[in-house]
Amino acid sequence: MDDDLRKVKPLGLALGGGGALGAAHVGVLQVLHERGIHPSIVAGTSVGSVMGGAYALGIDPYRLEVMVTHAQWGNFAWPGLNPGFGVLDQEGLRRTMEQIGGDLPIEDLPVTYGAVATDLISRAPILLDRGSLADAMCASIAVPGLFRPAVHDGFVLVDGGMVENLPLEAAFEMGAAHVIGVRLAPEWDGLPQFHTSVHVHELEIRPDVTLIHPRLGGKSMWSLKDLPELVALGREAAEQSLAHYPVVNKRPKELPPHSD
Repeated sequence: MDDDLRKVKPLGLALGGGGALGAAHVGVLQVLHERGIHPSIVAGTSVGSVMGGAYALGIDPYRLEVMVTHAQWGNFAWPGLNPGFGVLDQEGLRRTMEQIGGDLPIEDLPVTYGAVATDLISRAPILLDRGSLADAMCASIAVPGLFRPAVHDGFVLVDGGMVENLPLEAAFEMGAAHVIGVRLAPEWDGLPQFHTSVHVHELEIRPDVTLIHPRLGGKSMWSLKDLPELVALGREAAEQSLAHYPVVNKRPKELPPHSD
């Protein structure tokens, strides 16, 4: 295996879950761009599915920083109007997707994309790699008790972090020869008989995995006040992990203006 990630074909990117901590993914995406490293496959779990979807849509990582650091919870969720197994629905996320790029079929994206969700019935990870991009994201972020489960192709789906919070296995399943994994939070094994930590940790030490683990101690996955700092911490971790790659694309001196 060539250890130059710029030459690996196909190169995968696995973006882990972690709520508001997902802002750190933005910093990582910026550093990948600046170092000329361009994954052609991206798998995301929970908030990683949202950031991975933005990457797969081709959204500029500096525009994404502006969008993320100005985000409110309404960009992702609204209070549900009908009774159900959760207090929120993802209409806010659908509206946000319409504004930034539309709800494209996953098959039409310029980058191969997949979102990991959990089937409540079989307790197995489900890789959503075709159909509506918004539907895939909404299923992947459906934290039980907070969001209503999504029904898709006969599955009852909730947050992918229940079984695969860092979707390394999904990225390999999609055809990656080497995967850059960005872990924000530990495996949370949130339902009885879900035991994923050991398996995922074994994947992390494989020679065909490059792990980036931002130091986010003390930051809450439920608070939006630290979003700019989280972007910076993601950049810091990626710059340390990828320090041997020269900068080929400079960070712009000014970020794009924010637009509502």
